Amino acid sequence: MESRIYIFTGKGGVGKSSVAAAHAVRSAKEGKKTLLVSTDMAHNLGDIFERRLGKELENVLADLDIYEIDPEYVMENDFSDVMKYLGNLLSEGDKFDLQDMGMMPGMEELFSLMKIADIYNSKKYERIIVDCAPTGETLALLKFPELLSWYMEKLFPIGKVGVRMLAPISKLVFKVEMPNKNAMNDMEKMYLKLEELQELLKNRDVTSIRIVTTPEKMVVEETKRNYMYMNLYNFNVDGLYINRILPEDMDNDFFNQWIAIQKEYITDLKECFLAIPIYEIPWYDEELKGEANIRRIVEDVLSGDEVFAKKIITERENYVQTETGYQLDVFLPCADKSSIDLYQAATDIVIKTGNFKRNIPLPNILRNYRVTGAKFDGGKLSILFEKGCDHDESGNAS
Repeated sequence: MESRIYIFTGKGGVGKSSVAAAHAVRSAKEGKKTLLVSTDMAHNLGDIFERRLGKELENVLADLDIYEIDPEYVMENDFSDVMKYLGNLLSEGDKFDLQDMGMMPGMEELFSLMKIADIYNSKKYERIIVDCAPTGETLALLKFPELLSWYMEKLFPIGKVGVRMLAPISKLVFKVEMPNKNAMNDMEKMYLKLEELQELLKNRDVTSIRIVTTPEKMVVEETKRNYMYMNLYNFNVDGLYINRILPEDMDNDFFNQWIAIQKEYITDLKECFLAIPIYEIPWYDEELKGEANIRRIVEDVLSGDEVFAKKIITERENYVQTETGYQLDVFLPCADKSSIDLYQAATDIVIKTGNFKRNIPLPNILRNYRVTGAKFDGGKLSILFEKGCDHDESGNAS
């Protein structure tokens, strides 16, 4: 069974849970076996479907299950082997119990993703719809496998022989234990799991990112940054949902002013997200809870056949050979050129924009190349490499 993952993100309070729930109801209506998952620690799927949910999957409609992930419960019940790996990485022998420490920073994201990946690999569902936490937490969730994998990759060049040689020195000088042989084997297993997660999240044939927004200044600005960051980390964004649009026939001076303001921001969003399908959701006259009210979004906005179509819209980063070397293109729509910082650190290219940065490991063929320049045009950052150049290892977008 071919499965797809749809991840819904956006600023807190924009209604992404309702939009994700509407997609799940529409998918189940088509007869597709569907799972609606929440990774937000402040879960509200139970509120939307007016159900009291436990820590396991629960069926709410024909062909629709919902699941509010509790990372600690998942950690203890589904990934005890991974906990053992992590315990071995952090200790010698069995003296260290990771669960006694409570949840380590970032572990919520890791275990939520690993659970989603396991469900995907089970092939039980044709569609997995993910209701994520607000923007910043979603970005932390999605980039965590790459970030942790990057750190682990830096340990592997030492190798097991190197670790054995360094172990006595590290214990004597730094008062820390290097990973033992078993821990290195566990590290490899953990690394492979992280690699699998990365591939799954960035596979455009499998995973779609959908952004939910409202036509308000602060929300629109955060939506643009969210879109840029998703591209920075090479995810496929293939849908924008503008929620809570006021009807134009209200004939009320107070609301007429708000309607004019909303129109301005809707135009702004349409210009910025030109290549992406945009769905406009009206402001409803009652709270969107209960299956009947969620179906209003389905009927008003999600009736077309294209809603679940596989759309590969945002471009992948890619390397191009030039006459003098190579060029790396990274797509950063809606980015401000003045906020982009770029430099080369050993065998990585580091791109920083706003509050986020990404380390992109260079392929082996470029290990002896250096950045000679960069330009930013039309939402695309092009980084130029040449071989054997003697200069300072940094570059600025021109």
